[in-house]
Amino acid sequence: MSKRIEAILFDFDGTLANTLPLIFHSFKALFKEFKNKEISSEDIVDMFGPTEVGIIHNHFTKDKEKAIRRFYELYKDKHPEFLHKTEEIEDLLKFLKEKDLKLGIVTGKGSQTLEISLDLLDIKNYFDVLISGDDTKIPKPDPEGIFKALDILKISPQKTIFIGDSDADIGAGQKADVYLTIGVNWISDYLQFNLKPDFIFKDVKEFRNLVEKELEMN
Repeated sequence: MSKRIEAILFDFDGTLANTLPLIFHSFKALFKEFKNKEISSEDIVDMFGPTEVGIIHNHFTKDKEKAIRRFYELYKDKHPEFLHKTEEIEDLLKFLKEKDLKLGIVTGKGSQTLEISLDLLDIKNYFDVLISGDDTKIPKPDPEGIFKALDILKISPQKTIFIGDSDADIGAGQKADVYLTIGVNWISDYLQFNLKPDFIFKDVKEFRNLVEKELEMN
């Protein structure tokens, strides 16, 4: 009997790690250093969609390459200060791998910052596929990243759960016609949902319980 679910794909920022404060700090410092401009966290959220490099290309007219290098320095140097391993998340990933599920990340985050975070948090080994914003032409809510991940995994959307913390994630999951879309604010409630995912969870254990029930029905 085939499994009801075979793959779980995660967004990264705000879903697997509380990277938003680090991203906010890095961009605020960058804009201050290169443009002598104060920007708010809300301003940065409005820029979301492209990768970090894309944001810099969109908002900087000169010294773009220097600004990109500086952003990576800020992100990596401040990573230990702003971001720490989350035991609940790692326990969840261990549990899902023990259940022989394929795990992936589909994020708008650039590949270099994704690698920095995965390495420093030491969770890269849990994932079977990584799709960053550098791997897609169109950002979420377009489902391109989900389809790329599932093509690599050789798993259909109808046997996949997609998890994220924003409307862009839920929209991508719905457009890909995945089995379930899960909205989470278990790390940060900075972003609110206007779209309607199949479930919204504020606690990691709630999602784990859902997976256990789904697997029991296989």
